[in-house]
Amino acid sequence: MDDRTTLTRVRVWDLPTRIFHWALAAGVIALGITGTVGSFNVMVWHFRLGYAVLALLLFRLVWGLVGGRWSRFAAFLYSPRTVIDYLRGNGKPAHAVGHSPIGAGSVFAMLALLIAQVASGLVGNDEAAGPLARFVSNATVSLASNYHANIGKWLLLVLVALHIAAIVYYLLRKNNLVGAMLHGDKEMVAAVPSSRDDAASRTGALLVLIACGGVAYWISTLDAVAG
Repeated sequence: MDDRTTLTRVRVWDLPTRIFHWALAAGVIALGITGTVGSFNVMVWHFRLGYAVLALLLFRLVWGLVGGRWSRFAAFLYSPRTVIDYLRGNGKPAHAVGHSPIGAGSVFAMLALLIAQVASGLVGNDEAAGPLARFVSNATVSLASNYHANIGKWLLLVLVALHIAAIVYYLLRKNNLVGAMLHGDKEMVAAVPSSRDDAASRTGALLVLIACGGVAYWISTLDAVAG
């Protein structure tokens, strides 16, 4: 009798989600470098990278509603009870497909901190005024500038470090999270639905990204509009 377990390859992360993930990682690293150097010429690129990350974040918010099954927020929006049960070792097989309850918390925290960091850069006045600074009070500009330079970037650094530590931890436990984010597939014991990842969905993702890029570009031009 053959007791070997049959594994089924499932498309978990669609191509748009994978491109977003690696583009965001590159953008955040580049922002960290350019923000630390701080010279005027480098800050020009810091702002450009900020607008690129803004476009990516807007894309992810939209793709979290209409993207592949396991990329949608609804697929990893867990209740507190589910998180507690997972921490107690009572997880469900579905938690191993996309984001686990702990991984989901990391994703939402990362998105929230990145949105706060980009927003504070848009309204702050650290080295150079953000395009939205003139639309808010001086007190708000001051608070945003302080958060952007002295608080937000350190919170992001801690979260990124925890994210990397979690990847290494799961890798040591023979669960290669990086591989799935490269090729998009996972091998599952139980049959689970795959994320849609065809030409139509990829074309739709491209159109969403173009629209989000347009919004980011429009925001970047607001500082050139006469007050």
